[in-house]
Order: sequence, then structure tokens, then C-alpha cells
Amino acid sequence: MSEKTVVVALGHKALGTTLPEQKLATKEAAKAIADLVEEGTRVVISHSNGPQVGMIHTAMNEFGKAHPDYTFAPMSVCAAMSQGYIGYDLQNSIRSELLARGIYKPVATILTQVVIDPYDDAFGEPEKIIGRTLTSEEAEAEEDKGNYVTEVAEGQYRRILAAPQPQRIVELETVRALADAGQIVIAAGGGGIPVMEQGIDLHGASAIIEKDLASGLLAESLNADTLLILTSVEKVGLNHDTDHEELLDTVTPSDAARYIEEGQFTKGSMLPKIQAGLSFISKGEGRRTIITDIAHAREGYLEKTGTVLK
Repeated sequence: MSEKTVVVALGHKALGTTLPEQKLATKEAAKAIADLVEEGTRVVISHSNGPQVGMIHTAMNEFGKAHPDYTFAPMSVCAAMSQGYIGYDLQNSIRSELLARGIYKPVATILTQVVIDPYDDAFGEPEKIIGRTLTSEEAEAEEDKGNYVTEVAEGQYRRILAAPQPQRIVELETVRALADAGQIVIAAGGGGIPVMEQGIDLHGASAIIEKDLASGLLAESLNADTLLILTSVEKVGLNHDTDHEELLDTVTPSDAARYIEEGQFTKGSMLPKIQAGLSFISKGEGRRTIITDIAHAREGYLEKTGTVLK
């Protein structure tokens, strides 16, 4: 029997926020990945980068303010930097955990670009808050440059970016070749580096791709068997944060669509996970999406817990 392919989407809870937290968090994430390897799966990993890319964006732009001879770092460059340093910690933690279990599998991080549509409606309604707090004067300067800002407190503003739909993963064949060769691959970190095609060139975009949707696209494109989304809860709940919360075990596509219509899932949180899972299972036979937390990754994969869409 051939190995089953599982795309594992690690949420920010699996990565921590600060550099020391990330070091510790990736060790726990590595245990979950090693558990899946021991189950005989071919593993491809995607991950969040929310706190990390925000930190990089803030640091690079503060540096640009202090040193006028240097240009400010565009969002695409910050995304690339976050993929590199998260991948560095994650791949080393996974390598060490596998070797401790007597397993030798190479682990590689691929800087991954994801093509977006420059005419995506999201550019008219940006929603992702990013970067440091701005004064009213700085906010006006950002708007003069064509950027969007939002007021987060009285007299305090922050940049907001669009979250366009991912269209295509540029380095897909590289990811596929490494996975087929038995390597563990870390790809599409933070939703991927957002790029737009202009002829034969790729140009970075000032945007943030929703990482769950990019993970779903990665799983679809690789024809994976399972999309395993590791988040902050063991199971998805209806009527969340109420006395009538109902935890979900197995969910059909029709039920999931109905729950979305009812507004059961929070935009920017659980909603994109359900949307990514639905899209993935609808485009191939025998596929499933499992949503659970990192502590129950193996049990979720075995359908002993978690919420399963199939």
C-alpha cells in the first residue's frame, strides 16, 4: 500500500510568538509531526506566521525610519523572511525528534510564492491588521502613498492589508518532487509569499494570504489524502462561547455549508478553516479534513477525536 499524503497546517499556537517561545513551540510541533511519520504518512507542512511577520514588518520599517538611506521592507519580503526563520526552527526540531526515534528523513523548507489575482475584490476591502501603531500624521502619510489604515484606539492607527484568494503555488513541483522522494517538506508558510504575474516576472504584492486557504490549495494541488488543520481547539463547536456550545465529530459537506450560512464560524478564525476543508474534500474522492489541536494530532488523524469533514 502506498503512503498516504497528509498536509498539516500548523496554527500560530504551534509556533509561539517570541523567539524563545518559537524554539519551545516547534519542539512540541515536531512531536506531532513525528507521530504522523510513525503512522506511515508522507507529510507536507504549512504554517501560520501572524506574530512573526508582524514583528519583522515592524522591525524593518522602524529600521527604515532610523536610517533614511535604507528602503522600507515590502510585505512580500517580510513574508519571505518569516518563512525562512520559522522553517529554520521547525525543520531542525523535526529532524532532532525523528533522529531521537531512530527515523532518518530529510526535512526541507521551501520558500514558497503564491500567485494572487490583482483584481481580487479583497483589495477593495482590506482586513488584515499589520505592523506598528501609527500617529495620525503617519497614518495620513500612509494613505497618501495609497495604503489603507484603520484606527485601533483614539489617535492610534495601524496598516491594514488585503487577504486575496490564493490562485496557484509557484514552487508546487519542487514540493511534490521532495515529498515523492520521501522528504518532509515545509511549504506555503504564512499562506505563501503573495506575488502577481506580469508576463514572465513575479512581483511581490502588499497583501496577506489566508494561510488556511493556502494550506487547502496545497493539499488539493498535491492530491493529498488528508488535510490536518491543527488549531487551538480539540473540536469545532457550534454556538461557540455560549452555554449551548455543541462540539462536532463528523460533519458532512451539506451540514458544514449550512453552518456557514448560519454564521456559526468566525471570519478570519474558524471560517477559513472550514472553507479550506470543504474546498479540499469537494475536489477529489476519498479525501478528508480533520480539525483538532496539536496535542491530539495523532488521535485526530486516526479519527479518535477532532472534527472530521468528509
